This record gives sequence, C-alpha cells and structure tokens, in this order.
Amino acid sequence: MSTSAPLTTQEAAEAGLLPASHWQHEPLPEDVDDDGASSINGSFLSSTASLSESIFKYRTIHGRTYHSEIGNADSWEPNDAAHVDALEVAHHMYTIVLGHKLFLSPLDKKKVTKVLDIGTGVGSWVIDFVDEFPNAEVIGTDITPIQPSWVPPNCRFELDDCNQEWTWPDNTFDFIHCRSMFGIVIDWDDLFRQAYRTSKPDGWVESFVNCITMRSDDGTVKEGSAMDQWGKVWIAGGKKTGRTFEVYDHDLQQKGMEKAGFVDITVKEFYIPVGVWHKDKELAEKGLWWKIAIETDLEGYLNYIFRVVMGWSPEETAVYAKHLRKELNDPNIHAYFNVRVVYGRKPHPGEVPA
Repeated sequence: MSTSAPLTTQEAAEAGLLPASHWQHEPLPEDVDDDGASSINGSFLSSTASLSESIFKYRTIHGRTYHSEIGNADSWEPNDAAHVDALEVAHHMYTIVLGHKLFLSPLDKKKVTKVLDIGTGVGSWVIDFVDEFPNAEVIGTDITPIQPSWVPPNCRFELDDCNQEWTWPDNTFDFIHCRSMFGIVIDWDDLFRQAYRTSKPDGWVESFVNCITMRSDDGTVKEGSAMDQWGKVWIAGGKKTGRTFEVYDHDLQQKGMEKAGFVDITVKEFYIPVGVWHKDKELAEKGLWWKIAIETDLEGYLNYIFRVVMGWSPEETAVYAKHLRKELNDPNIHAYFNVRVVYGRKPHPGEVPA
C-alpha cells in the first residue's frame, strides 16, 4: 500500500487536520481504562494465490504484523492475534447493527447454492452463514490466511485479492457479500463490475459500509476533539494511499451497482450512537458494541494509517488514543455515525428494468 508525499501545511489546514504533536500538549485524561473488554461488564461479553511460504512472511510494523505486500495485495489492518480477537468482536457488532442479522438481501434458501464473501477476515460471517444455509457452498476470500482450519464441510477459504481480475467464471454465485472494505478497495466501480459478472441471473450482491466520520447534532463533538479528528485523519490517509475511506460519503455502493447494471437496488441506512449515551435501549446496545469493537484493539486500528501513512510518532499516537478513549466513554458526548447497506439483483437475460 503505497503512500504519497506528506501533506503540506496548507493541505492539512484545508482538511481540518491538527498536527500530531497537538495531542501531546493537551492535558492527559485521567482514569482511562485501556482494557476495552472491561466495557462488557460480564453481560455483553489476483486472484487466488498459491499457499506458498511467502504468504506467511508477514511484515512487522511497529510491533504489529501485516500481510506481506505482493503486488497490490495489501491491508491497513494487522493480522496478528490481537487483531483477530478484535475482528471477532466486530463481526458480532455488525450483526447487532443489522438487527441480529447476517445480511438484508431477500435470499431464498431453496435457491441459494453458491455464495462468496469478499474480504472475509477471520471468516466469522462465512461460518455463521452456513449455519443458516446448510445446503449452500460458501467461499470466503481474503489476502491473508487468518481463518480457522476447522470449518463446516460446505465452506472453504481462499487467498484472493479482490483488486485483481476475479478468476471465477461468469454466472457463478447466488449471493456475493462484502463488508467494511473501505481503505482496501482501489476501484469500487470495478469491484461491482466483477461482482455483476460472476453473479448468476437473479443473484444478489450486498455491501455494508459505515461512515468514518463521527458527528453530533448538539455540538458535543467539538471541532478539534479526538472524535472530530478521527474521521479527518482516516480520510486524509485514504487519499494518500489511493484507497478511499469515503465510500459512504460519496455513495460509491449505489453508484457502483447502478453502473454495473444491477436492478432492484435497495439502500438501508442505520444510525449508530457512539457509546451508551442514547436513551433507546436498542441503539445504546449498538453503540456499546461499536465502542467495544474499537477499544478491543484501538492501537491496531491506528497503527498503520496514523503512524505509517500519516507519519505520527508512537508517542503522538498513544496520547491521541488516550484522548479518544476518554471521549468514547464520556456519556455527555452524543456522537454518532451512519451505516449504509446496499444490495441489488442481477437481472436475468432479456429482463426489462422497471
């Protein structure tokens, strides 16, 4: 994942970015619990690559391991044990956001026989999906082999880079699923073009993405706060790497599906409070799990984009993380973000769009 030249002072100012050194001059928050799991309180708890030795020669960056760079196959997320745990928590959080569901597309269990999960991560979605669809063959792909080896017989994992030309034949899958791939996908239009080609007629494609920006309606997310800077740093990092984090902001899911030729495109929006400040019990649960998912490996999420891409020092990143944790746990800050799920159907031959 290449980076461009450092941002100029003017470019940083236009993006609303504070210098990384800013956080070291701010008073340090007190009583910040660095153990994200403590929030659970006991009650919540390319194309296909050959499995060669080079795949397992991970890069070590600031003490964390990442997929070894092979062509364009790269990720800003670590692939070590600490982040695997965080991805497991994130999977649970995603299902809660969707009302304890794995997907929203109107699938027919009698007709779904072959399914693809792009960027499967630790493979939790695949394993849960085959429980609901025991007669379907489900493939999960990722660029790094962090999936379990013991899996149900009707699912498997393959090493694959979704930014390369897909090798599956036309009209292969009844359902293609893609979740939280911002900062990974190089060309979203091409992603949906390939998904369209490899979908069967009447097959569904679904994409889940959240907005990277945290905001508030009452001014409690203040300009220059850690929450305010969170989204701005990620967006700037995406511009430097050429892999955008503004998928939600630019509506790339719906636009990409429309360009590819999908029909019956449906857009679902979700409002997610950050933390447990919301009075609505269901929304508070969603906010709690999002907070837990981030806190479980906050350093892992910050390590590559903040330190490698944006050039923050370890000390600057660590101090920023303390400020962010403090704000995440402050019930007087009414922060929220948005999630968008978009799904569409591949028309059958000769079908006239409505």
